Amino acid sequence: MTRLMLTLFSMIATTLMGVFIVAALTLGHVATQPILIAAALGFVLAIPVSWLVAKQIAG
Repeated sequence: MTRLMLTLFSMIATTLMGVFIVAALTLGHVATQPILIAAALGFVLAIPVSWLVAKQIAG
């Protein structure tokens, strides 16, 4: 399950980071710090999400 989680993490982290960066830019935060915070938040949030998805797939 660890290999599955790591594979899913690479896709989920990229997606969540992109979503949060777009949300930050949409809210008008064009400075570097809010964009980096949004990317870090997406990266950290992807860890439990990928674990849950891998758990559901592994059944």
